[in-house]
Amino acid sequence: MTASNPAAPRPVIAIDWGTSSLRGARLGASGQVLASRAFPRGILTVPPGQFEAVFHELFGDWMQAEGALCLISGMAGSRQGWQEAPYCPCPAGFAELGQHLLWLQADRIALVPGLSCTGQGDRQAPDVMRGEEVQIFGALQLSGRDSATLVLPGTHSKWAHVDSGRVLQFQTFMTGEVYALMSQHSILGKTLDLSGDFDAATFLQGVDQSQQAGSVLHRLFAVRTLGLFDRLSAAQLPSYLSGLLIGEELRTQALGANSAPVILIGSDTLTQRYSLALQHLGLACQSHGAEATWAGLHALASTC
Repeated sequence: MTASNPAAPRPVIAIDWGTSSLRGARLGASGQVLASRAFPRGILTVPPGQFEAVFHELFGDWMQAEGALCLISGMAGSRQGWQEAPYCPCPAGFAELGQHLLWLQADRIALVPGLSCTGQGDRQAPDVMRGEEVQIFGALQLSGRDSATLVLPGTHSKWAHVDSGRVLQFQTFMTGEVYALMSQHSILGKTLDLSGDFDAATFLQGVDQSQQAGSVLHRLFAVRTLGLFDRLSAAQLPSYLSGLLIGEELRTQALGANSAPVILIGSDTLTQRYSLALQHLGLACQSHGAEATWAGLHALASTC
């Protein structure tokens, strides 16, 4: 990698290439977004061997800038993507990520590797992330912090613990996917009205129930019985189910009332629910959205 030249910063093209979508930003010297583009061209839509062609079709004009540097995060670096970029093992910070970049074109286009967390002993299964690592470092940059607990809600929610600028460990929770399965493909879905508005009070009722002793598998069945006995309406039940599952995530975390604010990263819809649950349990938090990705890729580019 070449040393950065503060007097003449290179044009940075930041790409987030996920499973179902593709977005990119042309960044200025201080990381500001000069232009952005988004396409429904996730990796599953790209035929084998066509990633380079799709990239140049959609972002080739940006790459014509002299000295342009492009960093691509997300599932483009998976086995189903452009090329597999081996995971960078934790603990890891910017330095380790920079050392594990997979260069597709020397000093010009690189895949960000993602992180792995293998745990200790045979009983702890490995965990992985792709794309979230960039959001984590970007959110820390935006927050002016180098240590935090960060939560990235989604289909597979991530909880990461960062100390002194390095991700020490993280855990994945299949909360979003379980919600989709339970609400659409199980007996619970027969009593839910998914077209209703979010009900904050019912959501918090689910959060409170999740904090009680016992198994979440038992509490899930109550989503059906509360409807059968008219304790909750069909329109309220999705909020209750969401509260149960998000509350289960929170129950597993060792967070105290005096902990530093948790950093949430994601869409407004999801971060608002997690923020509501955290604050209900007496825990402080702050939120960041898409800007975390661009901030992370810009900061990583400065190491190249």
